[in-house]
Amino acid sequence: MSHIARIHQGVGAIAAADWDRMAGTDNPFVSHAFLSLLEQSGSVGGRTGWSPLPIVIEDAEGHPLAALPAYLKTHSQGEYVFDHAWADAWQRAGGAYYPKLQISVPFTPATGPRLLLGDRPDLAPVLLAAAQQVAAEHDLSSAHATFIAPDQVGLFEASGWLPRADIQFHWENRGYASFDDFLGSLASAKRKNLRKERAAAQAGVEIAALSGEAIRAEHWDAFWAFYQDTGARKWGRPYLTRAAFDLMGQTMADRILLVLAFVDGVAVAGALNFIGRDAIYGRYWGSVIDKPFLHFELCYYQAIDAAIARGLKRVEAGAQGQHKLARGYEPVQTISAHYIVDPAFRSAVADFLVRERAGVAQDQQWLGERTPFRKDQD
Repeated sequence: MSHIARIHQGVGAIAAADWDRMAGTDNPFVSHAFLSLLEQSGSVGGRTGWSPLPIVIEDAEGHPLAALPAYLKTHSQGEYVFDHAWADAWQRAGGAYYPKLQISVPFTPATGPRLLLGDRPDLAPVLLAAAQQVAAEHDLSSAHATFIAPDQVGLFEASGWLPRADIQFHWENRGYASFDDFLGSLASAKRKNLRKERAAAQAGVEIAALSGEAIRAEHWDAFWAFYQDTGARKWGRPYLTRAAFDLMGQTMADRILLVLAFVDGVAVAGALNFIGRDAIYGRYWGSVIDKPFLHFELCYYQAIDAAIARGLKRVEAGAQGQHKLARGYEPVQTISAHYIVDPAFRSAVADFLVRERAGVAQDQQWLGERTPFRKDQD
């Protein structure tokens, strides 16, 4: 059967049922609802430097079979896998690094499928060949897939893409019945520290974990203020628009866990999480008060509570943050894959990545030896 690779002008141009059949329902970030709300809200497209360019493999009758969530990028912001040094090197050599093809979920350093294969796993090499063809035919320097689900990494490597490793900190649910059960797995001193932190964070505030219809308009208003403050300090300009949060509430509220802290009935801090089939994904946090340990409580401990209550396997708490280690979040490798069009540039990048992966593996081992868990555990 013949297949056609077609570039669409956005995920919103594809029927939601078709997209979600290819993407599956496990991961909230590759859903039609999430990717299309980024487009509809103006968080991507226009002058953002993220031009939606999903690549879809269709049959001869035009039925979608498999897809890539792809974007034409004119910068390297909002990716959390840093290739600025590559861009500088290629531009010093006389090349144009931008635009490039980015296969990812914008502004979202969370693992997930990047090859949306539905019931057609055989189309993985066809999808990747289409991405490579887009890069070559449109004079792009490269194509990049970031935060790839572990079971898809080998598919990229089989098509000649270069793997790159980094480290995040994830919490693993080892069948805990409660937060106290989790604390029991920690060394005594660490266990005491976490209890003290939670007590200090919770003193004088009321904490509510909201999902679905319990999230009201005033909650989004409060969280928008928190997000703007944090985003301005971290990135200079927040990536998401105000409309994006309204659309999340309208289309994805059941897949959201919004944890808010109140003082005298007024929301003063919050953490936004998304709920997948087997994980909670921490995304954004902000506060208008300076209260010790409140960040840890809302972002890390409340997420652990929710994962245990829901029987989920892990919490992914976002990029970076070695301070998560002392709070029971363990070092885990995240993988990206890169296709470099120019053979000489590709060779140089490949050599660099061999050395970098060795260093990341050493860092992971060093961090793994410093987790807060009891040493007498199996």
